[in-house]
Amino acid sequence: MEDSSIGGSTEAKIAIINQRLNAHHATLIAVTKTRSEAQMEAVAHAGVLDWGENRVQEIERKRLLYPDVRWHMIGHLQSNKVKFIAPYIHLIHSVDSLALLQAINKEAAKCGRVIACLLQIYIAKEESKYGLDEAELAEILLPNNLAALPNIQICGLMGMATNTEDTTIVRKEFAGLKTLFDATKAGAFAESPTFNTLSMGMSGDWELALEEGSTMLRIGSLLF
Repeated sequence: MEDSSIGGSTEAKIAIINQRLNAHHATLIAVTKTRSEAQMEAVAHAGVLDWGENRVQEIERKRLLYPDVRWHMIGHLQSNKVKFIAPYIHLIHSVDSLALLQAINKEAAKCGRVIACLLQIYIAKEESKYGLDEAELAEILLPNNLAALPNIQICGLMGMATNTEDTTIVRKEFAGLKTLFDATKAGAFAESPTFNTLSMGMSGDWELALEEGSTMLRIGSLLF
């Protein structure tokens, strides 16, 4: 599902998208996967400094070119790759297991950092996507498990909707994730002002995500 209603240069597109996001108090994450230096320069020139990448190797390479960018890990993350990004990563969106959280906590402690993370929830009807189910989420949120992660700050949830033209399905998945987010915030994070991020919505479904309560959108192809 693609949105082709926005034309013009990258800077013009970003201005239009940000205008809509600002009305919802949401943040744009520019996904720079496969993009050229000229395209990335256009994003930086437009003032967007939150960038997302699916692969650790790409973050490592591009951060040398753009040291002032706040890097977001948005793809599936293997535990053995955490050590490379732990010293500088701004937010990890794709935490899909307790074991991965424990690995991040370990590497964060080595760096003297507290790393912000989102818990990725499986909401799509696609086996290719990752994420926690509600039982796995509940396990992570057990007080003894949270207490054992002093170098982790869980800031919210993330989800990826089914890749389909049927907006009814996508809207239902986003609405379900928002309901789970609200319940989690009211429960395990009732005393945490930093549990405030719901990362959902990409180039093809970002407007639906905004309508259903997203606070952070990961947009790539639409910008370019």
